[in-house]
Amino acid sequence: MAEALWTVDELLAATGGKLHGSARKPLAAVAIDSRAVGQGDIFVAIKGGKHDGHDFVASALTAGAGLGLVSRVTPEMLAAGAVLEVAEDPLRGLEKMGLAARARSLAQIVAVTGSVGKTSTKEMLRTALSASGETHASAASFNNHWGVPLTLARLPRGAAFGVFEIGMNHAGEITPLVGMVRPHVAIITTIAESHLGNFASLQEIADAKAEIFTGIVESGSAVISRDTPYFERLSAAAWASGVRSVVSFGRHADADVRIERVALLPDCCHVTADVMGETVSYTLGLPGEHMAVNSLAVLATAKLTGANLARAALALAKAAPSRGRGARERLSITGGELLLIDESYNANPASVAAALRLLGAAQPPRGGRRIAVLGDMLELGEQGPELHAGLLEPMDAAEVDVLYAAGPLMANLWARVAPHRRGAHAHSSEGLRDALLKGLQAGDVVMVKGSLGSRMGPLVEAIRAAYPPLAKET
Repeated sequence: MAEALWTVDELLAATGGKLHGSARKPLAAVAIDSRAVGQGDIFVAIKGGKHDGHDFVASALTAGAGLGLVSRVTPEMLAAGAVLEVAEDPLRGLEKMGLAARARSLAQIVAVTGSVGKTSTKEMLRTALSASGETHASAASFNNHWGVPLTLARLPRGAAFGVFEIGMNHAGEITPLVGMVRPHVAIITTIAESHLGNFASLQEIADAKAEIFTGIVESGSAVISRDTPYFERLSAAAWASGVRSVVSFGRHADADVRIERVALLPDCCHVTADVMGETVSYTLGLPGEHMAVNSLAVLATAKLTGANLARAALALAKAAPSRGRGARERLSITGGELLLIDESYNANPASVAAALRLLGAAQPPRGGRRIAVLGDMLELGEQGPELHAGLLEPMDAAEVDVLYAAGPLMANLWARVAPHRRGAHAHSSEGLRDALLKGLQAGDVVMVKGSLGSRMGPLVEAIRAAYPPLAKET
């Protein structure tokens, strides 16, 4: 029988809470969504913007949860099972659980941030490090004030590696999160125009990302893109935080981990890299030069954490795009098929340019077209209109045949596109739906991208619903 993730005594010691009732099931996991609780889960009653988790404790216990973590107790809860009452907000209790899990762990801990590529790099790390031992990593993009402590609280006591994604929208948000994680290795993928509306400059964004170095354990390492113009600024911040070493990665000739050769294929990359003096050749199961570059950070981390470098490189062939982040599907359409590239999860100028390069690498059959479906990139402040208009250059470089655009900001790109390349423009993604579905034809390669708030995901689902999948590409 697998060892319990938590014992009641450990929870009492970590949170200082009071137990009501008897927790009879092994406490196997931690959940904050009552709709997804499993047998023996600890259900944490977090209060969100729309719902209060306390309203769902009784139903979670009835569904099989082993314990509820609450700040107030009701008769309905007690009738359904055991609850652990904490004096503060349950989120504080979750944070204390996370701190206790980190304190007991002997794992090598890795933290990842950056304007672009956090989640894909985290997933590559999960894949690569798993070849050397049990690896725990954030689910989805659990990188904020509740996602980080939740991921820590889920850290198995026997894990060899832990990988944590850390995000931010404003200065000062990374510091408390990385203070909980206390990584041995901290990675910054790159600095780009993300959340620019909340900052005066890219330098300020770099400084906010550099907060990740403040939590590095003594004798820990920083892994930083050598290709970013802010490398020296980030490196100085890392050294000021007391790191043992700064390891750079990228295409730059002075990078400690650098690409020597790369073959970019529509669905993967073949890479030869110099990893701190060691030549490594491998296949990366993700397309795009940006993915190949971020895989260098993964191999640097493997070496720094004592993982087997050869196994890590070999495992990267298993890396695959996830839904919303480059997942590819072949769909059935009258007269043949079309290829859907789902990049709908989020967007900023750098990630849209990278997605357009992926579209450009696709080779539609005779009669097929490259179609970009783009929604507004949000949180760019006063530079928003200019940055949207500037997407014409990467769109031209990718030889995009048709643009479908959603949102008032994307109208700035639409205005620069030649009439023969215009599919349709609408104020919202929903308004674009019918024109897009009617405009697709056999042989097309369709890439959908936009900020989360632009709601491009429903457009992807509408395409899937109209044109059934044939087989997923991996």
